[in-house]
Amino acid sequence: MTPPNRLPDLALPPGRKVYFASDFHLGAPDAARSLERERRIVRWLDMAAQDAAAIYLLGDIFDFWFEYKHAIPRGFIRLQGKLAELTDAGLPVTFFTGNHDMWMFDYFTKELNIPILRHPVSQRIGGQEFHIGHGDGLGPKDHTYKMLKRVFSSPVAQWLFARLHPNLGIGMANRWSRHSRVQNAEADEKYFGDEEWLLVYCRELEQRYHHDYYVFGHRHLPLDVPVTPQSRYVNLGEWVNYCSYAVYDGNELALQHFEQA
Repeated sequence: MTPPNRLPDLALPPGRKVYFASDFHLGAPDAARSLERERRIVRWLDMAAQDAAAIYLLGDIFDFWFEYKHAIPRGFIRLQGKLAELTDAGLPVTFFTGNHDMWMFDYFTKELNIPILRHPVSQRIGGQEFHIGHGDGLGPKDHTYKMLKRVFSSPVAQWLFARLHPNLGIGMANRWSRHSRVQNAEADEKYFGDEEWLLVYCRELEQRYHHDYYVFGHRHLPLDVPVTPQSRYVNLGEWVNYCSYAVYDGNELALQHFEQA
């Protein structure tokens, strides 16, 4: 059976790899530490570009992002410049929105030639089936967040927020975003075994459509967990503590850590 929300197949030439990363949370917890992390991410992109066939960024790249008609959040210019350099050179980069940066519209697509995806997708990469997304709002429970996501993703809420001056709107949102992340930091460090919401989601989807790999962010824990004997759930972790990412070489998807012993 063919799952919904498919991307075209991606051929993987010999010696080429596909890279996945998420949850950079640029902007948090302060400008100095965010800048240090941004420079590390740029070095990682330089490394990946040496043999990458494609790069997937799976959401929460920014701790907050909102595109006004004529303004975007200040900062992150090193990342944007590097992404422009890569896409100008012909390297495909795909961006999934997360719960912290769901208010991305067309800036990255028009300026950086990077498509923005808002829902999980399935794609055949180098002969194996992948299901890819940020991961927020999937699986059971978390009903409060699911309700908030419906509100925040509504055109009415976006229109109302855009009426705020950027100094006020971005300042308010940054405070909310950091508070939310701090409040959930302890839960992010726990692994809930068979009760992991994303693992439950993967097992339910696997009953209908087979995938070799389910790749998500959001959870903030680097995880590589069997869904069935023939499929695995890989969570990419985050870059505040782990600097973790995944790389697929055409045979195996493996979690790795950048510039960490």
